[in-house]
Amino acid sequence: MKQNWLEHLEPLMAQYHHRKHPLDYKSRYQLLVMVILSAQDSDKHINELAPAVFAAYPSMNSLAQATVEDLHQYISTVRNFGNKANWLVKLAQQISDDDNIPTTMAELTKLPGIGRKSANVVIRESGNTAEGVIVDLHVVRVAPRIGIASGTQPEKIEKQIMAIVPQERWNDIGMAISFLGREICRPTNPKCDSCVMSAVCHFHNGITDKEENSNELKLF
Repeated sequence: MKQNWLEHLEPLMAQYHHRKHPLDYKSRYQLLVMVILSAQDSDKHINELAPAVFAAYPSMNSLAQATVEDLHQYISTVRNFGNKANWLVKLAQQISDDDNIPTTMAELTKLPGIGRKSANVVIRESGNTAEGVIVDLHVVRVAPRIGIASGTQPEKIEKQIMAIVPQERWNDIGMAISFLGREICRPTNPKCDSCVMSAVCHFHNGITDKEENSNELKLF
């Protein structure tokens, strides 16, 4: 039988309601830069090196004056730093001023190095109306584990979650699942006894996709 997932997700969204993203940013400029740097890298690593980056380049305008080679000395330990340095310089030259940072999905995803996940983070942390759901690596792992999505492709998982949760909660649900994955639903030895989703979680209750489909067919 199909779950009333929205009802079951409410405690999870309440648990992490309005919690700030783990990236330790101080402005939308810093957030945008750090979101790009954190792709395929850890938030902890980016938090550690960010102060030196922003001491050298405190604004979008100053970053626009940098060369790619200038940036290398600050971000050379970041995964895929070569491409990221290129993206950041091009982005800064394109935006030129902190006040010009876009606020919509369409405009953000036109920027170098910004995909849907990064755009959703910027939109959420800026307090703007959600246009999608944040699907990071934690959500890709945890959402199918819980049973609210299937597959491994972020955009498909995003669409499945968007179909379950109303738009006014999209900014809440993505990061709530992400925080659950960071703190409770770890890749190995998940803390199921501490999880607000354990009563309905497919992984915890040993439900497979095949069993779920079978249960749905019995309704007809």
